[in-house]
Amino acid sequence: MPGTMPTVHVAGGGLAGCEAALQLARFGIPSILHEMRPTTPTPAHKGDRLAEIVCSNSLKSTALNTASGVFKSELDGLGCRLLDLARGTAVPAGAALAVDRELFSAAVELALANEPLIEIRREEITSLPVAGDTPWIVATGPLSSPALLASVHQLTGDDGLSFFDAIAPTVTLDSLDLDVLYRAARYDRGEADYLNAAFDREGYEAFVAAIDAAERADAETFEKGDLFEGCMPVEEIAARGRETLAHGPMRPVGLMDPRTGQRPHAVVQLRQENAAGTLYGLVGFQTRLKWGEQKRVFRMIPGLEQAEFVRFGQLHRNSYLDTPRTLNKRFALHGAPQLRFAGQLTGVEGYVESIASGLWTAWSVAAELQGSELPDLPPTTLIGSLLCGYLFDRTSSRFTPMNVNFGLLPPLDQSPRGRRGKQLRKELFGERALDDLGSWLAEPALRGFLAAAEGQC
Repeated sequence: MPGTMPTVHVAGGGLAGCEAALQLARFGIPSILHEMRPTTPTPAHKGDRLAEIVCSNSLKSTALNTASGVFKSELDGLGCRLLDLARGTAVPAGAALAVDRELFSAAVELALANEPLIEIRREEITSLPVAGDTPWIVATGPLSSPALLASVHQLTGDDGLSFFDAIAPTVTLDSLDLDVLYRAARYDRGEADYLNAAFDREGYEAFVAAIDAAERADAETFEKGDLFEGCMPVEEIAARGRETLAHGPMRPVGLMDPRTGQRPHAVVQLRQENAAGTLYGLVGFQTRLKWGEQKRVFRMIPGLEQAEFVRFGQLHRNSYLDTPRTLNKRFALHGAPQLRFAGQLTGVEGYVESIASGLWTAWSVAAELQGSELPDLPPTTLIGSLLCGYLFDRTSSRFTPMNVNFGLLPPLDQSPRGRRGKQLRKELFGERALDDLGSWLAEPALRGFLAAAEGQC
């Protein structure tokens, strides 16, 4: 490995940028982490913490029969830093990994501050260098400042793509009626960490009617934007049909009401959002209703009649690159190879996906600085199928963001059939992914590369 490593500039102190800086330090590479907050705020962030989680506090399932669970295991195998910090600040969430937002951000900031190879600068990056060989990782996220986005668009030669994203409201535990709400985990899997509000058919229909009639907040060029399906506002789901919510975020399957011994017509779940257990978020209730309307309508939920809202849902504009046409497979910009991108700007959707993107882009930079060749991740892994596969698939005329899912993986050699077969396929996908990742990590081409990281630990 060369004696003196150049300093890498990492723009953006979100999940991808923080993971990237920590991974670079792991390889002995110094970095400067630029974060524009608090000097320049965003429409969605509330504070100035690094790695601040804006939407749901859940990093999704940890079960190995789910794509998100397998994905986390893959990242563990690659030495992901932020997942460990997330587990250290976890709150009860059944089979999911959910964090206390404040504690998680504080833990990430401490890890960065304790790393001598990382310098943190609180300043806005308004433009990117069009020439030179100083390495950059741009991980400013979907809420990048207009000035920086203008610079990116100038470099890419087009206007890029955008979609709208929504967040759900948060309420205080003390304001909830715990005689009406009941604790349960779906199908009694894990601890009963969720609060559940049961609707009968009549109450549900009145609730849906109120959502349909409620006044929406204005959103700039909303009608021209593409809503990401995974964060669809609850009012948009309700508009698709009277029973759509009951088959979506209010699905009651596996949530028997212990007081009646029966399954409700629909259920709203609330998930703990901080370690003290004083704040709960409405699961799947991203919204762009006006704040007064949110208070009025969501207080129709049984047990939330006196709910105190400490954060209302909102809609904000997210931007991302046309990755298959603007970046190469090492996430470097065509025509400006010193500029690499990571996180949601590249079209990954989700917290853990953003973390993975930061890790992989940092590895790509580290390999180049070492003078080594980093082979593509196996397509049978979720991280490989997303970061080396889907993001560079040019067969579609319109590129859209994506979460990890088993549908990204190539078929199994022998695919079991039937009802049990569906569950077994998920397990086999996970086993194959972790086996193939282990084999990839053992390849001779990676030994020298990973030895540099081990030497820094």
